Parts: sequence; C-alpha cells; structure tokens
Amino acid sequence: MAQLNCIVVTPEETALEAKAEFVALPLFDGEIGIARGHSPMIGRLGYGEMRLRTGDKVTRYYLDGGFVQVVDDVVSVLTNRAVPAAHVDASAAQRQLDDARQQTATTDDLLEKRDRLVAQARAQLRTARRGS
Repeated sequence: MAQLNCIVVTPEETALEAKAEFVALPLFDGEIGIARGHSPMIGRLGYGEMRLRTGDKVTRYYLDGGFVQVVDDVVSVLTNRAVPAAHVDASAAQRQLDDARQQTATTDDLLEKRDRLVAQARAQLRTARRGS
C-alpha cells in the first residue's frame, strides 16, 4: 500500500522520519486522521498522542502542541516535544497534574498557565497508559 512520509521536528532535532499508511494527530480541538491523498492543510496541534500505523504495527508518540502541515502525502509536524509513548514518565506527569491543580490562579495569565499544565499532564498520562 502507498505510504505517507511523516517528519516530526522539535527545536532541538528531527525527532522522527518515517513512512506510514495512516497518521492520527491531536489537534487543539480534537483529533485528525490522515491517509494518502489527504487534501492540503495546516492545523494547530494540541497535547496528546500521535499514532503512525503501517500494516498491523502502530507507533505512538506524545506531542506537546505545535503545528502540522499536510501536502503531497507528506505530514510535517513541528512540536515543542516528541516523546515515544513508552518513554513518557507517568509518575512525573501525575506530579505535574497534582502540582498544577494546587496552584492558585488569581489572574488570567496564571489561569492560562495552570490550564496548560493540566492539559499537558493529562495528555501525557493518557499516552503513557495507552503506550504500555
């Protein structure tokens, strides 16, 4: 079967260059699935799990927001962080979630920061649970 080229880039490195039949990504407002022949698009990523499927094999990564561009069967992902699901530290994510929930948010900026930390931690926990 024809495949997509998937490239994941973080500020530090090219985290992944792989071929896949299907790619699922966490958008900021839901999830999107991309297969060969997908129309061109640019989207804003949320925090969550990226899945690449080739045959029966599924590879999972945690993505920390960013952007995705799809053009000519190339899926380009720009993200702050890309971590293989098996390497997501669930205990660290749980600590981040517990700490964030205890933060007092008295301004809009503090509320936004707390909500971001909670969303990141929850997405990491979901990815860690699915990856194991």
